This record gives sequence, structure tokens and C-alpha cells, in this order.
Amino acid sequence: MADGNWKEQLLNRRMLICVFTGLASGMPLYVLYQLVPVWLREGGVSLSEIGLFSLIGIPYTWKFMWAPLMDRWVPPFLGRRRGWMLVAQVALLLSIGVLGMLDPSRSTWVIAAVAAAVAFFSATQDVALDGYRREILPNDAELGMGNGIHVSAYRISSLVPGSLSLILADSLPWSSVFWITAAFMSVGIVLSLVVSEPKSELPPAAGLREAIVEPFAEYLSRRGWSSLILVLCFLFLYKVGDNMATALSMPFYLELGFTKTQIGLVAKHAALWPAIVGGVLGGLIIVRVGINRALWLFGVLQMVSILGFALLASSGALLWLLAAVISFEYLGVGMGTAAFTAFIARETSMTFAATQFALFTALAAVPRTLANASTGFIVEQIGWVDFFLLCTLMAVPGMLLLIWVAPWSHSGLRPSSTH
Repeated sequence: MADGNWKEQLLNRRMLICVFTGLASGMPLYVLYQLVPVWLREGGVSLSEIGLFSLIGIPYTWKFMWAPLMDRWVPPFLGRRRGWMLVAQVALLLSIGVLGMLDPSRSTWVIAAVAAAVAFFSATQDVALDGYRREILPNDAELGMGNGIHVSAYRISSLVPGSLSLILADSLPWSSVFWITAAFMSVGIVLSLVVSEPKSELPPAAGLREAIVEPFAEYLSRRGWSSLILVLCFLFLYKVGDNMATALSMPFYLELGFTKTQIGLVAKHAALWPAIVGGVLGGLIIVRVGINRALWLFGVLQMVSILGFALLASSGALLWLLAAVISFEYLGVGMGTAAFTAFIARETSMTFAATQFALFTALAAVPRTLANASTGFIVEQIGWVDFFLLCTLMAVPGMLLLIWVAPWSHSGLRPSSTH
């Protein structure tokens, strides 16, 4: 690829926007899956109950149900994408702050309800952000690079609930910690206010039934039933092993004997540069080898990174090993997620970007929501080492499906169209 094209893809405003979409999108998810489990565990909630808290992520699985409404109806301010982005982000700031005002030992069900609201607003924000990002990235090369940057920023956002908030929790009450964490959603709010609304083709005016059916009918007319079934199976299985392996990462670190400050300073900061390198390097590799081959290469790295957790579980509380395992996990999984997200974006049309993106990412969230709910019970039965070995085996079926959905012989780097 010519140097001019490289500079155009790396140094433009669209890539900078992808940084902020990643930061805004990732923060509320990491609040639910990193900060809340530590808060609950410290409040006396059992490991099995914490595992069941994964069920609050159901909105991530069902967001395609209200995505058609967000594709079709435009808020009275800021436009179709930016208007929905702002509504969700303000709601997230308030609901995350309120969450920390509750008592885990006495208000578990109320906490579950508020956490489910956070998940709903987070999933709604993702629908708007994914549609926006799909519309501003014009071709497969920029989809790869832009989504790589988005994934890097997404993982970097974990440093707020997974590092800063944990450090603050050693000296501040949890209510203050959650409001400080919630304030970081202002990054997304500022983004929504300052960017321009993308020019895109609005779906034709239709009733509620047509608004829901048409996005799926469009995909079927373009790809057919067999492709749809294979793609949906692939989306469900490609990251199931990684999702399960990291579902209880914070309780895992605590049970090994690490303090919250050690987790905040060592585990999370060891992930910072690998997360940046993983997403950006992943995007660069996608530009060079294509989305299909990147899925193969990065999928193997994901599986190897899971084995690192098994090594850590068998070795005990060694800070240097914790840092090494987390660094490699963020590098490999960051690269895999970059290719995975670029693949999803490539499958969508411009007109129904939000709905189709929501459908595919929602299915990808199913294992994180349902399978993760059983992780606490599995660990209690077989122990951490065997659990991580099981997670590695769970990644194999998704890799095998690449033979059909992303064959190595086709690079997957092709001109984009708006369908």
C-alpha cells in the first residue's frame, strides 16, 4: 500500500473520533464486569451470586430489538446518531453514580435492577456509536484501522473502573468512587456535542413492523440464509472462550491474594500499552493481510492468552507473572477484537448499520451474558486451572467456522459499498 494511503488512513479526524467512541463505549461495560464484582465481593456477596450478576448483561444480547427504532426515528436534537448517543450517555452518568449509593449486603436485588439499567443504557449507546462509526469509515481498510483504534481505546477505558476506581476505593467510600467513575462519561457527552452528524441514507418511511423486519430482510436478500446461519454461529462462538476466561478476572486476582491496589497498579497498567499496541497493530495487520486472515492469526493468539491464566492460577500470587499474563491477554485479545469488529462492520449495510451491527454484536454478547453466568459454579466445582483449560477448548469451534465464514484464501480486503 502506498505511503500516502497509509498516512491518509492513520492521520485523519475519523481515526481520532474512533478513539473517543472506544472510550465512551467501553467504560460502562467495565464498570459492570470489573468494578461491580469487587464492590459486591467486598460487601459479602458470594462468588456464585457474583457470577449470576452476568445476567444483567442481557440488554447487550437484546439490543437489536430496539435498534430499528434508533435507525428509523430521529431525536429532535443533534440528529439520528448523535441524538441517541447523548441521551444514552447522560443516562449512563446518572445511573452509574446512583449504583454506588446502595448497600451490597442489604440491597442486592435493587443493585441488580440499577446495574441492568446501566447495561440497557450502555447497549443503547453502543447501537448509536456503532452505527455512527460504520457511517464515517468509508472502506474496508479504514474499517480495519478505525475498529482497531476503537478496540484499543475500548480496552484503555478499563483503566478507569479497573484501576483508578479500585485505587480510590482503598481511601474513599464506594459512593464517591462510583460518582467519580460516572463523571468519565463526560468524554462521550463532549464527543456527541462536537462531532458532525454523518450523511447517510435514511430508511424509507414505514410502520413499526416494517422498521423491524426490513433490516433483516435486506441482509437475507444480500447474503442468503446459509451465510446468515454460519455468520451467526461464528459470532456466538469466536470469543466465547475468552469471554468466559475473563468473566471473573477480578475475583480471581483477589482469591490469588493480590490487593485491590496491586490489581489497580500492576494488573491494569500492565494492560495499557499492550492494549494500545494490540488494537493499533491489529488494525495495521488487517490493512496488510485483510480481515479474513487476521481473524485466523488473532484467534490463535486469543487461545494462547487464555492458557496464561491457567499458568497464573497454578503459580500463585506472583506480581511479575500477573503483569506478563495480563499484558499478553490484552495484546492477543485486543488484536482479535479488532478483526472481529471489522468483520461485523463489513457485514452491515449503510442504511441499516445500527440495526444490523446491533444484531451481530448482540449475538456475540450471548456467551458473555449466559455462559458467564455459570462461570462461578464451574470454578467452584473444578477449580481455576481446569476452568481456564476448559475455556481454551471452548474457543476451538469458533476457529473451525473460519473455514466457511472467512477462508484464508480470501483476504477479505475488498472495496466497500453502501449496498
